Amino acid sequence: MNKFLNSSLQSKIISVCVFANILIFVVNVFLLAGINSMSKDMDMVYEDNRALNELTSALDDVQDSMTAYLSSKTSDSLESYYISAQELSNLAGDLSGRITDLSYNRMERNIKNMTSNYLTEVEGTIDGKRGRNVEKYRAGYERSTELYSYIKAYLSRLNLELFVSNSENFTSLLRAFKTFEIVAVVVMTFVMIGNVIIVTSFVKTMILPLKKLSDSADEVADGNFDIVLPTVHYNDEVGIVIGAFNKMVVSIRDYIEKLRESLEKEKDMQEKELSMEAHLKDAQLKYLKAQINPHFLFNTLNAGAQLAMMEGADRTYEYVQTVADFFRYNVKNRQDTVRVREEVTLVDNYIQILNVRFSGDIGYDKQVDERLLDHHMPSMILQPIVENAVNHGIREMAGKGRILLKVYREDDNLCISIIDNGKGMSRETIEEILSGTRNPDKIRYDNNGIGMDNVISRLRIFAGKRDVISIYSKGEGYGCEVKLSLPLGEK
Repeated sequence: MNKFLNSSLQSKIISVCVFANILIFVVNVFLLAGINSMSKDMDMVYEDNRALNELTSALDDVQDSMTAYLSSKTSDSLESYYISAQELSNLAGDLSGRITDLSYNRMERNIKNMTSNYLTEVEGTIDGKRGRNVEKYRAGYERSTELYSYIKAYLSRLNLELFVSNSENFTSLLRAFKTFEIVAVVVMTFVMIGNVIIVTSFVKTMILPLKKLSDSADEVADGNFDIVLPTVHYNDEVGIVIGAFNKMVVSIRDYIEKLRESLEKEKDMQEKELSMEAHLKDAQLKYLKAQINPHFLFNTLNAGAQLAMMEGADRTYEYVQTVADFFRYNVKNRQDTVRVREEVTLVDNYIQILNVRFSGDIGYDKQVDERLLDHHMPSMILQPIVENAVNHGIREMAGKGRILLKVYREDDNLCISIIDNGKGMSRETIEEILSGTRNPDKIRYDNNGIGMDNVISRLRIFAGKRDVISIYSKGEGYGCEVKLSLPLGEK
C-alpha cells in the first residue's frame, strides 16, 4: 500500500482507472453469462412442443402425399410421399420409447409405435396402388387413415399436456429472470457506488495536499510567512512540490529576517552618519567663516590713516565709514545665509575701498535683477571671488581692469556671474580649482585669506549639489567668468 501511495501520480491514476474498469468488466461478464444461461433455458422450455408440431406437420404431409398419389398416381406425388415419409420416420425415431409412470412418456411411446405402424400401412397402400390391387390399397388407406386420426389425437393431447407443463416452467423461469434482473441492477449499482467511492477517496487523497498547499501559497502571496507548513505525506509529484515550497518559504523567512536585521543596522548607521554629517557641516561652516585674515584689516586701516594725513576730513570720513561697514559685515554677521542684497552691497563697499587704495584703477559695473535681491545665499561668497579677480586678474592692468557683477534668473536657478577682463586661466587650472587639487598657496588671497576651496565647499553644502559653481575662460589673457547657480527657493 505504501509503495502504491509513494508512486507517481500517473501510476496512481492509471492503477485506479484500470482497477475500476476491470471490476465493472468482471461483473458484466458474470451478469451476461447468467442472462445467456437463463435465455437458453427459456428457449428450451417449448422445444418439445416445437418437436411435436414438426411431427404433426410431417404426419400431415405423409397423409396428403399418400392421398395425392392414390388420386393421381404421379411420380411427383410419389416422390413427395417418400420425402415426407422419411422425415416422419426420423422425427418419430427421436421420440422417447422409455417405460415410465409419467403419462406424457407413455403417450410419447404410443405415438412412436403408432407412427411406425402407420408408415407400414401407408407403404402397403402405396404398393397396392402401384400393383393395381384395388382391394389392398382401399383397405390400407382406411387403416392408414384411422391410424392417422389416432396419432393426431395423441399428438394434440400430448402437445397440450406438454404446453401446460412447459408454461408453468416458463413462468418460473420468467420470475427467476426478473429476479436476476433486479439482482443484476443491484449488483451494478453497488459496483458503481463502490467505484465512485474508490475514485472519490483517491482524488480526495490526492487533492487534499494540493488544497493545503494552495491555502499556504495564498497566505504567502499576502505576505504572511508565519504559516504552518504543509506536511509531506508521500514521495510523489505533489510531495516533491510541497517539499520545494516548504524549503522556499523557509529560505524567504531567513532572507527576510537577515534583511530586517541588515536594514535595522543600516538605519542605525545612517542615523549616526546623518548626525555626524550635521555636526560636520556645522563645524565646517563655523571653521570656514572663521578663516578671516587679520592682515587685511591692518592694511586697510593703514591706508585710511595715510589718507587722513593727506586730505581733508570729509573723504576720510567716507572712507573710514565704508571700511567700518565692510568689517561690520565680516565680523558681526554669524548667520549661515544672508540675502543676495547684502552680498552685493559688500562687493560694492569692497570695490570702493580698493579704488581708494589703488587710486581708482578698478572699473566696476552691475547688471542686477532687483526682484532677486531678497533671496538667500551663503554669506561671504561674492567678496572672495571678486578679490580673487582683482588680485590674480586685473591688479596689474594699470587702470584698464574691469569687473562686471550680474544677478539674473535662469530657469529655476538664481544665477550670479562675476566677470573680469584680466589674465584669465587655463583649463587645467580651472579643473584643479573645482576639484580642490590646486596647491593651497596658489589659491589663497593676500588679504582676507578666504580661498576658492572654502567658497566652493560652502556653496556645495548650501545647494546640496556639486555643479553649483562654474568657471569659464578662453585661456590666459582672455578674462574669466565665475558663475553661481543656486536653487531659487523661498525669500
